[in-house]
Amino acid sequence: MKIVFILVPLMLILVALGLVLFSWAVKNGQYDDLDGPAHRILYDDDKDRIPDDAKQPKQETASRVKRPSGDETEDKDAGEDKKA
Repeated sequence: MKIVFILVPLMLILVALGLVLFSWAVKNGQYDDLDGPAHRILYDDDKDRIPDDAKQPKQETASRVKRPSGDETEDKDAGEDKKA
């Protein structure tokens, strides 16, 4: 029974300390932006830091035309086929 007289005040002190720490975190903005850091990793903002000799060559995707049927043809060939 003597242990209860020690544990109850100790528990109340720990709960009060937890509430004080939580209120301090809220006041200092710790919970303002929860999703920002998680989404920030997806943005590619370091393109200017990549050296020129390490950059990949650009692929030509503009020269291909997607047709509704799924056929891929080059623009030059499509123009020549119409002439012939």
